[in-house]
Parts: sequence; C-alpha cells; structure tokens
Amino acid sequence: MSDHYLSKTRMLSGWQCAKRLWLETRHPEYADVSRDTLRAFAKGHRVGEAAHTLFPGGILIGGDRTTAAKAVEETRQALQSRGPLTLFEGAFVHQGVMIRTDILLRNTLGDLRLIEVKASTGVKPYHYVDCAIQTWVLACLGLHPTRIELAHVNNAFVYHGEHKGEDRGNEYSGLLVFQDITDKVAPMLEQVPRWVEEFEDVLAGDLPPLDIGPQCRNPYACPFLAHCTPPQPDYPVTSLPGGGKSVWQLRAAGIDDIRDIPAGTLSSETQEWVRRVTIAGQAELKPAAAAELGALGWPRFYFDFETVDFAVPIWTGTRPYQALPFQWSCHVEQEGGKLEHREFLAEGDGAPMRACAESLILALETAGPVFVYTGFEQRVLTDLAALFPDLAEDLNAIIARLFDLHPLTRANYYHPDMKGSWSIKAVLPTLDTDLDYDALGEVREGTAASEAFLEMMQAGTGEDRRRALREDLLAYCKLDTLALVELARALGRAPV
Repeated sequence: MSDHYLSKTRMLSGWQCAKRLWLETRHPEYADVSRDTLRAFAKGHRVGEAAHTLFPGGILIGGDRTTAAKAVEETRQALQSRGPLTLFEGAFVHQGVMIRTDILLRNTLGDLRLIEVKASTGVKPYHYVDCAIQTWVLACLGLHPTRIELAHVNNAFVYHGEHKGEDRGNEYSGLLVFQDITDKVAPMLEQVPRWVEEFEDVLAGDLPPLDIGPQCRNPYACPFLAHCTPPQPDYPVTSLPGGGKSVWQLRAAGIDDIRDIPAGTLSSETQEWVRRVTIAGQAELKPAAAAELGALGWPRFYFDFETVDFAVPIWTGTRPYQALPFQWSCHVEQEGGKLEHREFLAEGDGAPMRACAESLILALETAGPVFVYTGFEQRVLTDLAALFPDLAEDLNAIIARLFDLHPLTRANYYHPDMKGSWSIKAVLPTLDTDLDYDALGEVREGTAASEAFLEMMQAGTGEDRRRALREDLLAYCKLDTLALVELARALGRAPV
C-alpha cells in the first residue's frame, strides 16, 4: 500500500487545509507537535479503551505493529462470521482511502451500527465529516450502517470506583453519551468522492501556495503553522489581543506590523491601547492598579495550584477533565515586605486532593487577601468544597478572600514585549526582576507539571527519577507564586 494513501486522518487534514494535507503526507518531519497535542492523543486513546469495556466480547483488530494490509485482511475475515459481531478498530480500504472504525456492531438481523468515539464533551461540526468519510467507505464496500453515532465524553459523569464481582467492568457505564447523527451524515455522503478526487490532486501536485489564515487554528491547531509562517516583524499584527477577523483584514491590506496600523483603524479599545503603547515603545502603568491594591489588607497570600486531569477518571468522586490539585505554592507577605514560602506536593501514590485541601486551609490562615492569576484557582477550590463537604466552610472562606491579579493587570499594565498576551509568563520578563522560567529544569509550564506528576505516580518510576521530578515541580510552582509577588509589587508602584 502506498505511503501516500488517503487515510481518514489525512482527509480531515485536507478538509481543514490542502497545504496541511500535502505537508503531512510528504514532509511530516516539518510538524511541530506540542505537548498539549500529545496529551490530547493519549486521552483520546484512553477514552477509546474505556469505550471498549462497554461492549464485552468485542474483537480488537490488529495493533500498533500490525500493517494496514494485515488489519484489512483480519477485518475481512472477522466479517465472514455469522451472527452478532462487535469489531474494534476495523480496517477498511476503498479507492485508496483507508479508515479504522472505532466500533462497528452487527446485530442478529445483520444491521450495522457505526460508532465513532471522541474524547470531546460534545459533537462538533467536523465530527460529521469524519463519520461521513467512514460511512462512504463502508457503503462502497457493500456495508451500509443503518445507524451512525458519535460517542463523546459525558462531563457530568462521576466515577464511583472499580466495581467488583458480576458488575466488574461496568464502572464506566455512563461515561459516554451516544448521539445519533445519521441524519447529519447522510447529506454529506455525496461530497466525499469529490473530496477524494480533490485531495488526490493535491498530493499529486506541488505544495499548495496557501498563506496562513484562520484555517491554521480551525477546527484544530495545525502542527505546520510554524513552518508555514513567514518571518515576522518584531510586533506582528497576529499578536493583537483577541485576534479575529480584524487581524486577517490587516494582513490582507499588507499591514504586518502593529506599529504600521493607521490611527482609527482598530475598533477594539484594548487593541488600540496595544497599538499605541507599542508605537510609544515603553510600558504603560495606570494609577488605578496601585489605588486598588493599596486598599487591601495584610498579610497577603500569593497562591497557585498545579493540577492533573483525566478524560477517564481514576479517582472516586471525580469527573472527566476535572482539574484535580496535587500541588500548591504560597508566598506570604507581611506589611513590611517580609516573605515566607509555604508549599505542598503529593507523593504521587494515590488521590492527592484531600491532603492538598487540608494543608492549604492551614497555610492560608483565616484573614488577608489571597492573590491568584485568573479564575482557575477559584474553580479548583469550588470543586474541592463539593468533593469534601466537611471542608467546604473553610474552602468557601478562602474563595471569599481571593483577589484575581489578571483582570487588574490586563486593565492597567501593558508593555510592548508582552506582544498581546497577559499571561504571567509574558508579563514577568517585562518587570524589573531576575525571575526566569527558562532557568528551571524539566518543568517550566503547566503541561510539563502534569506530566511530571503522572510519571511520579507510576510504580516503575525509580527513586532518583522521582526525587528529580519532585525538585523540578517544587521549583516551578514556587516561581509561579513568587512571580505574583513581583507583579503585585510592580503594580503597586503606579503613580496614584
């Protein structure tokens, strides 16, 4: 089978962007696959495994090392059997298009039910395209699904733990929502052969001459974006906060640098502020920030969680994609400027949420503002209060003391080097501080922190490796809250 066959995945890439299809097929080495993307792949695989447990007795076709041709033959042989049948990852090829069906069921009457399993929490428009390609291939092979379903994660599902005895294996009943999309897919089937012809022409030709645009991030971020992006000016218009249609209109008008945008062009007040400050070439700090901070009491607590989430929950009482804290850091500042650091990091050998909650209740005391950055910490605290009702009063008292520095910063501070971002990692380098995330070890951002903790959880992780991960996690989370201290101090220096 040719390396340039049109898999369903490649067809979806072509549906998003012809250039992506060409690069994915001819030069996959140009892709820059992010950690977040790899985690999403892993979560999708885990959801697929959980879906299989809902259909006992199913046959899994092939495996990671099975060639495409062998998987197709194995599928063909399985379909020759009589009676009810459940296939996982069935392989089919028609007209150079190969698909793997997540779940294909045949009942006693011979009716086929096609189920596509997704790790998302709802049905998205491109899911219909995905299922249309599969249905077309099956129909062309004489297999006509009478029902097409999209199984997606039910984010209201609560995991009650591993079942025992006769009920064993049913612990994930209710994890997925099975939505009938037959009527949505049917009208799209006549378009599939046109897509096949179009994408074959793309692969037979040279690299399509397409510029970067909205398609680079819709419906998902393209791993070739960095490769396709031409050299950028120091302050590209693509970094304007909010982005959207205005950015592509500027690019279409030949304006690539924020400093070249004519006055009166931008309708967004925030974008106009960014344009003006960028042209001025120096930071702007509004006095309202210091006035608001000055009204707050002491001591002041600077607080940050690190969390992990699972598409398929593993801890009792938790939901899919729920942010579950395993670590926190807190800097405590007295009125005279004296700092004290407090921290917690779970050992990685069980559910960490209760120990995390109990320790932070003690660390955050009962009075004084608790500074955070964005509303993330509040959401985690709210979930903890629901998970542990006996701790809810103390946790809700902490929530009442939260002060979010993010909207205060966004409304009152901008430096050209932030390039349209108010993330703490964009703001920190523009302040007068020696703090530097690049000086950290393996863990320098949230995804890496989650991965480090997951590795610590693994029974096979050696003690030396576990110790190194622990040190990196502690250093990273400590820097996060120290950054909040420096930010608050900087904002407090604004002229009132």
